[in-house]
Amino acid sequence: MHIKPLLFALPIALAASGCATTMSDAGSTTAPMASAKLMAGDGAARGEAMITQADDGLHVVVKAMGLTPGMHAVHIHTTGTCTAPDFASAGGHWNPTGREHGKDNPAGKHMGDMPNMLAAADGTGEIDYRVAGGMISGGAMPLMDADGAAVVIHAQADDNKSDPAGNAGGRIACGVVTAG
Repeated sequence: MHIKPLLFALPIALAASGCATTMSDAGSTTAPMASAKLMAGDGAARGEAMITQADDGLHVVVKAMGLTPGMHAVHIHTTGTCTAPDFASAGGHWNPTGREHGKDNPAGKHMGDMPNMLAAADGTGEIDYRVAGGMISGGAMPLMDADGAAVVIHAQADDNKSDPAGNAGGRIACGVVTAG
């Protein structure tokens, strides 16, 4: 009978196919990523931001905690420094296109302008947003330029039209963006 050789060959064939898949997966590339750990002015953790580069721009996910319930502006700022307590060191909004502020401003918007985030009664909030045309590094308008970038959460909602910052109030959380 020829069943024994077939039973012996089947596990070897399956193992070989598994190796081929592993080897091709090892050769694949992953999308460039960056992240920021968000901190309050007193150093308390306030969440994190994850940034992934894709063909259609940057995908930014911000997960926050410890916020006052209600709407809060969230922006990408132009300088990778978060000096407490006011985080003014983070500079203005990331704006490599030289526009004014806000999606409702006819002369807007900055690339760093993102939607407001609703903090629930427990102080948590989350946004998931795409920055069209953005790149972490490389290209004409990289996020990670010589002075870096930061993600900032503001005390109030962004009105989406007032230049330069949408009347969003003070900066209550900040995180320096780091690549990798």
